[in-house]
Amino acid sequence: MFYYLSQLSEWLMHNGHSQWGDWLSPLNVFQYSTFRSAGAAVTALLICWWLGPRVIRWLQYLANQEYEDRAREGGGMSDGVSKKNVPTMGGLLIVASIDLSALMWAQWNPLVTLTLLSMLALCLLGFYDDYSKVTQQSREAGLSEGVKLVGQVFLAVFIAVYLWRLDDTRELITAVMVPFFKDPVLEGPSHTMVWSVAVVVGLFITVSAIVGSSNAVNLTDGLDGLAIGCTLIVSFVFYIFTYIAGNAEIARELYVPHVRGAVELSVICAAMIGAGLGFLWFNCHPAKVYMGDTGSLALGGSLGIMAVLIHQPFVLVIAGGVFVLEALSVMLQRGWFKWTRLRTGEGRRIFLMAPLHHHFQKKGLHENQVVMRFYILGILFAVLALSTLKLR
Repeated sequence: MFYYLSQLSEWLMHNGHSQWGDWLSPLNVFQYSTFRSAGAAVTALLICWWLGPRVIRWLQYLANQEYEDRAREGGGMSDGVSKKNVPTMGGLLIVASIDLSALMWAQWNPLVTLTLLSMLALCLLGFYDDYSKVTQQSREAGLSEGVKLVGQVFLAVFIAVYLWRLDDTRELITAVMVPFFKDPVLEGPSHTMVWSVAVVVGLFITVSAIVGSSNAVNLTDGLDGLAIGCTLIVSFVFYIFTYIAGNAEIARELYVPHVRGAVELSVICAAMIGAGLGFLWFNCHPAKVYMGDTGSLALGGSLGIMAVLIHQPFVLVIAGGVFVLEALSVMLQRGWFKWTRLRTGEGRRIFLMAPLHHHFQKKGLHENQVVMRFYILGILFAVLALSTLKLR
């Protein structure tokens, strides 16, 4: 909205109203994405702070979580602070803050629209799952893992095919970029064998980035402040990458693929940072609200989508190293347990408990210790991701 106010001054100048155009010239500051990013971050933060107590009270009225989470109940972990009666579905607060801020500060284009609509779709998917659990007061209620995965894959395939079908975005699929390399590692002339292979690989990477990121953030959401804090760190990395990708001159100097309109995704990243900080205010230990699948699926999926839209899905793997470790711990634990049970008749475990943050809890670390150390790891992964800008 504010961006289009900046066009008013120019329109008046070009239509014979120079006096009014001069008077309104301060509005030109809204043309700068950096200024609008700062505005989006502050706006999302203030909206989250203002709406937070109201949303928490509404969620408590809607339905409280009357059951303990699986890690505390089955894993025997407790620090004296119960997770019962703390409302979930706080992701509604995050998504609402991001969307309202984006409406005010972003210049709308297909990339922004695709990102925000996908975030909303994943938010609704997670909300249905969370709402079913708390209304039936059972962890086993809600959507099964398979149904959620099908929904995520369907959305990811739609986005991948949509990008491939459009001339302006086809190269996001047909040219495979890898960090530390200046040029695509897989690309070929149109309608050749190499091009066909690149399309298949590109579609697979796109779907994997969106689905994998969405589920990885969801698995990380197990301790107070852990998932949202790590999301903040990754959002900052992608604020820088989206800004660079949207600026043709800087992208050329750093050998980063230039994507028209990507600079507006930096406004979305800034709104995510602001909303994340606002939510962390209520989600830090002891949490007053949880984001639930409502927030984790939406935030993770959005990061995956933006990574695809700026041609950097593998940078997300580096920047989101904490998310990757959490997801790998679950896959390794399940895979090893099933394999050893098949081979020996008794399932064995690699970790004391998965996801990985529960393993360290079982080793005796306090929840806050685990969260802060994962934050430190997240910052290290972020620095490594940013280093790819120069090491090419």
